[in-house]
Amino acid sequence: MAYQTISPATGEVIRTFNEISDKELESAVAQAQVAYQSNWSRRKISDRAKVVSAAASRLREHGEEYARYLTLEMGKLIVEARAEVALSADILDYYASRAEEYLKPQLIPGSPGSSVETKPLGIILGVEPWNFPYYQLARVAGPQLMVGNVVIIKHAGSVPQSALAFARLFDGLDAPQGIYTNIFASFDQVGRLIDDARIRGATVTGSERAGAAVAERAGRNLKKSVMELGGSDPFIVLEDAPLEATLDNALWGRMNNTGQSCVASKRFIVIGKERGKAFLDGLTARMGALRVGDPNDEATTLGPVSSENAMNGLLHQIDVARNAGAKVVLGGGRVNRSGFYVEATILTEIGKENPIYRQELFGPVASFYVVDTEDEAIELANATPFGLGGSVFTADLDRGRRVADRIESGMVFINHPTWTAPELPFGGVKNSGYGRELSDLGFGEFVNRRLVSVSPVGAPPPSVNQAG
Repeated sequence: MAYQTISPATGEVIRTFNEISDKELESAVAQAQVAYQSNWSRRKISDRAKVVSAAASRLREHGEEYARYLTLEMGKLIVEARAEVALSADILDYYASRAEEYLKPQLIPGSPGSSVETKPLGIILGVEPWNFPYYQLARVAGPQLMVGNVVIIKHAGSVPQSALAFARLFDGLDAPQGIYTNIFASFDQVGRLIDDARIRGATVTGSERAGAAVAERAGRNLKKSVMELGGSDPFIVLEDAPLEATLDNALWGRMNNTGQSCVASKRFIVIGKERGKAFLDGLTARMGALRVGDPNDEATTLGPVSSENAMNGLLHQIDVARNAGAKVVLGGGRVNRSGFYVEATILTEIGKENPIYRQELFGPVASFYVVDTEDEAIELANATPFGLGGSVFTADLDRGRRVADRIESGMVFINHPTWTAPELPFGGVKNSGYGRELSDLGFGEFVNRRLVSVSPVGAPPPSVNQAG
């Protein structure tokens, strides 16, 4: 596969990188294995924390440089790029500061002398996407390095300079070479890595197709996997939700990262025709006022999508939706300028037979629905193969909790779009995948929860009725 920096703002090919050779790949895996076995897994937690915290400090110190890579390679607005850098550093520090607590042996009530210890497994393979080039890496590197694992990352082909930049965070620190390794690997090489006995687990953020391929291969090798595979998050607006504040959240929830987020608010579901009209008018005005421009310009509020393929795919989905009866009330086309820009778009009148009724729209395109009742809103919210996040907006928090309880998702927010923070567990259900990242849950996905049971010296063997 190609590893290229192509500017989404201009379409210019800036730099191309060669794939790793099989010989170089074997050397990288061998080095990672040595680093794990002979050094990193044996270190004190405090020593590992110093390394991970130093990487976080480097990221903050060179924050502007790192942010510019994101804007260059995937067209992220510079303000949002800076925010991603800060969030990624926070995730590294979060695990560095909490690993001691998370790794304490857990005593087992009712069984004196017995406890569960958390031990590392070895090399963890990460297959990561382009939309948040550092954040996705930090949420793998932070917990895995702190638990004592080492990581090998195959990043997306469109963000090679971002991938290399993140790997440099660990260069020259008090750590062996091989605790964090970036590889420009082919799909075939990734498959062979999963087969390799030295690789002890695999985590994927990406498409359903990519996740299924890795999960199948990992399963055949009896290896643990974690999958975060996208979503089509509902944004439910109850009758009493304050209109202006809800609209502000709707714009942010749909358009953050130019809509290229698995947890973006993709389907707006409003109860009541009058409220629906007012909401649609407000959302149309807000999205229509976005300013198209260079993502390096802080005044730009609508940047490009990540690639020509992403742009063409999104435009194709809009055309299919229109031909199947959907109404385009805003946008619907390509912006007339160089680069990969799609107009901010709103689609309405989407019937159940329309293909996009159950598809994910990954970009600046919102689907809008009006329903008559709360039950209809919940039914529509769950009428998707995905189950990542969702949100409910209301002035009645108790009602909001009741509605949220009926949404089929791994995350649900009341009066806030789905979002992320180091301490919040992240993951979904249904076709959005399985497993969790971030928080203490993410810390425990690739570990050996080992039972240790100590009996007094000279204790007799168990009796028959004690046998398991």
